[in-house]
Amino acid sequence: MRPNKFIALVMPLAVLTTSIPVTVSHAAGLPPGEVTEPVPQATPAPVPTPDPLQAMRDEVQRLSLQKEKLTAEVTLAQATLDKELSESKLATARLQAELDELKARKELKDYQDKTKQDQELAALKKQFEKVTLESNIAKAEAETQFAAIRSVENAAKLEIAKLASEIDLDKQQAESRNYALKQPIYLKDPFQGNKLVLSDRRIPLNGPITMASADQIVARINYFNNRDRELPMFIVIDDSPGGSVMAGYKILKAMKGSEAPVYVVVKSFAASMAACLTTLAEKSYAYPNAVILHHQISGLGGGNLTQQQEWVKEMNEWWRRLAEPVAQKMGVTREEFIKQMYAHASTGDWSEFADEAQKLKWVDMVVEEIEETGLLMHPDVGVGAKGELRTMANDSAPATGRATAEVRDEKGRLYMSLPRLNPMDCYWMYNPDGYYRAE
Repeated sequence: MRPNKFIALVMPLAVLTTSIPVTVSHAAGLPPGEVTEPVPQATPAPVPTPDPLQAMRDEVQRLSLQKEKLTAEVTLAQATLDKELSESKLATARLQAELDELKARKELKDYQDKTKQDQELAALKKQFEKVTLESNIAKAEAETQFAAIRSVENAAKLEIAKLASEIDLDKQQAESRNYALKQPIYLKDPFQGNKLVLSDRRIPLNGPITMASADQIVARINYFNNRDRELPMFIVIDDSPGGSVMAGYKILKAMKGSEAPVYVVVKSFAASMAACLTTLAEKSYAYPNAVILHHQISGLGGGNLTQQQEWVKEMNEWWRRLAEPVAQKMGVTREEFIKQMYAHASTGDWSEFADEAQKLKWVDMVVEEIEETGLLMHPDVGVGAKGELRTMANDSAPATGRATAEVRDEKGRLYMSLPRLNPMDCYWMYNPDGYYRAE
């Protein structure tokens, strides 16, 4: 607003100094210095004519005074304005100084902060480098330790591997010593002079003949028959008192039905059903001192008289079916066969050594030597759960027929329980001391 006042004060002066002379009227009630356009005046009354120059001089004087006044006012206004402007400039300068100070302080603070941050970053970087160096050192030390441990482990593993290799070698050598590094001998005619040559096509038959042992023997007959239908197989009897007539008959029929010949070999003792299998085999062999025993079927059962009569009838039928072929091979009748049994022993248990049994046609050949070419494993390695040998061709539990373990009765006598018979079955076995008992 002050600059406008300044302009208002300056403008009249400009008008006065530059415009054409004008008439100034105080009578009109205008303030001094106010310029107006000339207006028509009423014709005054005649007055004395003043001096024109005097009036001009008075007007010029007045105007000069007015000009001086205006100039003074302008100067005053200019001074006032300059003062106000000076104060404004001073305030502005002060503010600028304060602003510059604040800016300088800010820059100083920013610099100080940056310096502090740089120092902190430098410290952190130094710390990081230190930690990194320590970590690298620790890592290098750990790797060195690990390398040392691995070296020790590798050395230990090498030593263990060496020991294991030596142990394995020892085991393999020991294992190899458990086997005979040769092949079984297979002969279509195994009887060579006085020696019988057995291959691994052998089936052991020891202990009582039961359905369990019969199933195992029949399965082996079928297996060997399917492998080769020309080479003979051997049922080897070390010691058998006989057993179930049904089970024995099952074995007998499997022997007769096999296309490959099935021979029976008696090494020690064959009685009753086992003796029947020996006599009725296609060919049979025995050591000279092996004992073969034939007798009638004997019962182990009980019951009332009617039941016993029925059971005797069944046993007579079994006796006819089994004893008749034996008697025919001997060249006698069944009645003559029974008569000779009791002629040789009051109990009817007719036993002969194999060299005498050969004359009776109970056994075909007497051999002085038996070569077991099929037993290629050490006997201790091949021993089964029931103490029987196994062969390379058939490494499974042999057909022993032993169904239960040996026990003692209430009187302390040892005995063995025989398996339960099937209906219409009976035991045909040599049992003079009652060791075998039917439950």
